[in-house]
Amino acid sequence: MKVLITGGAGFIGANAAQRFLADGHHVVVLDNLSRVGTNLNLEWLRSLGGRLQFQPLDVRNEREVLATIGGHSDAEVILHLAAQVAVTTSIVDPRTDFNINALGTFNVLEAARQLPRLRAFLYTSTNKVYGAMEQLQIVERSGRYRYAELPRGVAEDAPLDFHSPYGCSKGAADQYVIDFSRVYGLPGVVFRQSCIYGPRQFGVEDQGWVAWLCIAAALGRPITIYGDGKQVRDVLHVRDLVELYCRAIERINEARGQAFNVGGGADNTLSLLELLDLLGARLGRRVEPLYGEWRTGDQKVFVANIAKAEKLLGWKPAIGAAQGVGELLDWVQANAETVKVVLAKR
Repeated sequence: MKVLITGGAGFIGANAAQRFLADGHHVVVLDNLSRVGTNLNLEWLRSLGGRLQFQPLDVRNEREVLATIGGHSDAEVILHLAAQVAVTTSIVDPRTDFNINALGTFNVLEAARQLPRLRAFLYTSTNKVYGAMEQLQIVERSGRYRYAELPRGVAEDAPLDFHSPYGCSKGAADQYVIDFSRVYGLPGVVFRQSCIYGPRQFGVEDQGWVAWLCIAAALGRPITIYGDGKQVRDVLHVRDLVELYCRAIERINEARGQAFNVGGGADNTLSLLELLDLLGARLGRRVEPLYGEWRTGDQKVFVANIAKAEKLLGWKPAIGAAQGVGELLDWVQANAETVKVVLAKR
């Protein structure tokens, strides 16, 4: 089948493209290559061989989106990943955030519903659509924050509460995908993703925190923790995420029109301090952070209840947090010079 991936040269996009190419599919990477490191990911994808095609695309440009996506009338899958991805950036420049995440998704949806052979439209949303979740009681136990009454994490029926411009723009797009499925019959699926990590992620301080801490620890860069470091997230390796995308395509009749909370689940959680301890053990030295004030929109805890994806799509993570972090650290160390080049351009 032909798969279109917007943002296909980004971290998740490149890993998804690798999987689809390995499975013998025709992959079209659509990306404006504005993010530092995407050109390197594209070069890597080209080195893999297979049926890979690249076309530049800026999702903010309606005419460009309609013409480019409309030119692939035989496309069966769209994986829409193109996005502005940082809460802090959205606060500094909310208009650009809106134009990419909300308007850009609307443009892609309008183009997608013209495709006669479309089987699946997969959209990557975020756990930030649930906001600060102030209605939930948070407790501190054993040096980490936890939900007092949600041992398996947050389910999809939690109230939507968009905090930060980023939460608003991604939340609006999230709801548009669901409503286009309801109104137009678009085979849309929404994944409200938690902390995704893995190789080819050139993480920075305000986005991709697992990768950033791996990079900073490996290269001896200063690390700042905002808050007390007891914040907890469920972490999911990118290979497990891409496997979920494939399951959703295979079971699109069960998945269409649905939103899924996606993360490592309750069995794959880490606090910031626990991750630093894990990295220190792997590196053979203590990783000491600096501390800063809490940031706007930061959640003390987010753990996704992944029972819905397990039940409807037959999926669950296969890569544990310790294994996955070890693999990512190995990748950073093996590609240290490339990582340094990317950091120098930021």
